[in-house]
Amino acid sequence: MRPSPIFLGILAVAVAGGFLAAYGDSTTLLSSRDPMFIAGVVLLVLGGWMASLTLHEFGHAFVAFRGGDHEIAHKGYLSLDVRRYADPVLSFVLPLIFLVIGGIPLPGGAVWINRGALRNRATASWTSLAGPLSNLAVGAALCLATMLIPMASGLFYAMSYLALLQMMTFLINILPVPGLDGWGALEPYLSPQARAFGARVRPWAPLVLFALFFLFRPVSDLLWTIAGAIYEPLGGNAVAAAIGQKAFLFWR
Repeated sequence: MRPSPIFLGILAVAVAGGFLAAYGDSTTLLSSRDPMFIAGVVLLVLGGWMASLTLHEFGHAFVAFRGGDHEIAHKGYLSLDVRRYADPVLSFVLPLIFLVIGGIPLPGGAVWINRGALRNRATASWTSLAGPLSNLAVGAALCLATMLIPMASGLFYAMSYLALLQMMTFLINILPVPGLDGWGALEPYLSPQARAFGARVRPWAPLVLFALFFLFRPVSDLLWTIAGAIYEPLGGNAVAAAIGQKAFLFWR
């Protein structure tokens, strides 16, 4: 597997954002808001989250390939090329816009898997879980890095918020809602009637869920609380993540 130039470019954007965040003035966040620091946080978070979204879809593809669906390789899903994962606008651009507007990391791309080619129900479940587990792994790695690697405060804030977003992405994706990975993990073990119901509501069920996030603050607050409960035991710093979020959503 060779990463695509686009994926490497996304990583380069995140790295550039990290330099700007590290060398910007993060002490003025509550007053003058240094543009260099703000730009660094935005670039690192957007680039890092886009890269993690690609890894999320790659996780689905890799487990499906190992589990029997060898057409995955011919479809280009193992190349870490974001263009291969469904429609670029609907799968990546819109989730990025919603992330910027509301700070909610919506699920993005989709890997089309021939589930009939998978060896068994357990493989099908792990194929669905591989995506959100990759977000959990990325978030845990970021938490570990912020704990063990000395870094400038601006970079610390940005990476802390990106780590928290990974936990939120993991949490949203494992909800047992048709159209999300949590439902996909359960689906092989459900009755034919339940699977048929899931197929009927799959196109709009996630939209209803996300509308609840944006329209009903208690739902959003509950999810952020649960995400924080995953984040902090892994070494995440809630105060640093809050500062990073404030910088990322700088217009609020």
